[in-house]
Amino acid sequence: MISRNVTIQNSIGLHARPATFFIQKANSYNCSVWIEKEDRRVNAKSLLGVLSLGIVKGTTITLIADGSDENSAIEGLSELIDSDLEAL
Repeated sequence: MISRNVTIQNSIGLHARPATFFIQKANSYNCSVWIEKEDRRVNAKSLLGVLSLGIVKGTTITLIADGSDENSAIEGLSELIDSDLEAL
């Protein structure tokens, strides 16, 4: 299991369309992926879970992955967030 802290920089946070693309990317990995914000942890492959965290610009979250492709998942999802989700 590995984890990484990332800060959301895009203007609308991880809501609606950006969240959908993030979840699609998370689902492309075989490992389990979670997002942790403060004391809550949700499945990063669940739209309702991700939206329930209310992640806005400037929020620091922890990405957690566990499984055969955990390194690829953390790298890929971190890069997506660092790109301000502009590739969408």
